[in-house]
Amino acid sequence: MTGDGTNDAPALAQADVGVAMNSGTSAAKEAGNMVDLDSDPTKLIDIVRIGKQLLITRGALTTFSIANDVAKYFAIIPAIFLGVFPGLAVLNIMGLHSPASAVLSAIIFNAVIIVILIPLALRGVRYRATSAARTLGRNLLIYGIGGILAPFVGIWLIDQAVRLIPGF
Repeated sequence: MTGDGTNDAPALAQADVGVAMNSGTSAAKEAGNMVDLDSDPTKLIDIVRIGKQLLITRGALTTFSIANDVAKYFAIIPAIFLGVFPGLAVLNIMGLHSPASAVLSAIIFNAVIIVILIPLALRGVRYRATSAARTLGRNLLIYGIGGILAPFVGIWLIDQAVRLIPGF
């Protein structure tokens, strides 16, 4: 809902997104969720588009993070408990060198992946006008599978480098 007058204030207060015009009355400005400083009613379209982009970006980052964490635990837990439960050696599919190198590799991977994801979070995932099911499927495919594969590849590569350090 967009409005600028006193008669728009009740509707602005009840709306999910209430945009009051800067040139409007103070009652409208107080009732709305946000004030458009340009007093352009077509800004509501941009607000909805940006809101959808934020929602899609949040979902993509959440999907990547959950898949990433599951993959990291699957990669690290067998290596950590290998000394206590030798039967878990069969689960060490990545062939991580030692428990210490596995933990160090995972910590380094976490530090690197956070730096890589910051630009994605700031730029956002581009919004495309498709159905919700199609968007969900696309994001699960890209960010879910990417979130599973990235830690396996990243931790393994880092472990190969850590393996060269004496004492690991």
